[in-house]
Amino acid sequence: MNGLDFLYKTNIGRIILKPLTLKPLSELSGRILDSRPSMLLIKPFAEANGIRIEDYILDDVRSFNDFFCRKIKSELRPLSPRENAVIAPCDGLLKVNRITNGMVFSVKQSTFTIRSLLRDKKLAEEFEGGYCFVYRLCVNHYHRYIYFTDGMKKADRRIRGFYHTVRPVALEEFPVFTENSRQYSIIDSKELGRCVQMEVGAMLVGRIVNEKPIAGRVYRGEEKGHFEYGGSTIIVLVPKDKIKLREEIKVKSAKGEEFPIKMGEVVAETV
Repeated sequence: MNGLDFLYKTNIGRIILKPLTLKPLSELSGRILDSRPSMLLIKPFAEANGIRIEDYILDDVRSFNDFFCRKIKSELRPLSPRENAVIAPCDGLLKVNRITNGMVFSVKQSTFTIRSLLRDKKLAEEFEGGYCFVYRLCVNHYHRYIYFTDGMKKADRRIRGFYHTVRPVALEEFPVFTENSRQYSIIDSKELGRCVQMEVGAMLVGRIVNEKPIAGRVYRGEEKGHFEYGGSTIIVLVPKDKIKLREEIKVKSAKGEEFPIKMGEVVAETV
C-alpha cells in the first residue's frame, strides 16, 4: 500500500489526512517553497519528472515555486489559428462529460453536481445538456493557464474549501472538486454564450494566482494565471448546442479515459 492509499483508504490514514487538507498547512508549504534554499529541490524535481529545463524561461527563478510556475517558450505552446476552434486552457489530462440532470461523472466512483461545484443554483441550470471539461494537472505539467475563449468576464468568485490531492485515489473516496478551494470566472462569449472557467486547488497548493480577478474583457490565449506547487485541476463549462467535440477526445471520454492535451490545442469547434 502506498502513502496516498494509506491516507485515503484507512481509518488511521484519514485521521492524519484531515490537517493535511487545511489551508494553514498548505500556506506553510507555500512559504517554504518560496524560500531561496528551496532552489536545491529544482534539479532533482526536474529530473524525476522528465522536465526539459531548456524549454523554459528561467532568468527570474529565485525559488522552487518560481520554477514550478515557470514560463514556457511561446513557440512551444502555439494557439490554434482556426477561428472556430475551442482550445485547451492548460496542459493536462482531459476528460469531457455531458451534463445531465445536473450531474457530472468524474473519475471512478466520485461524482459531483454542477450546483455544488458552483454553489449557484441558477447559474448551474444554464449548463444542463452542455459539457464539462475536466483538465487534471500533475506535477510534471506546465502550471500556467490561459483563457479558453474571448468575452466579457465578471469578477472572479472564490470558494474556500480543503486541499485534497486530485489523484484518482482521492477521487474514489471524496467529492474532491466540490470540497477543494476553488476560484472561477463567468465569461459571456459571443460564440459560446455564458461559460465558466474554474481553477481548483489541490493538496499543498496554497495559492491560485489569477492575474485579473476583476471584471473586464478577456481574450482567447491571454494568460489567466498560474498554480503554485502541487497537482491541480481546471474545469470549463460550456452550454448545450454550442460545440462539437474533437473525435479522439469524445471516444476517450466515452470510455472514461483521460486524453493528454497541451495548452492551445483544439479540443472542440463551435457550431
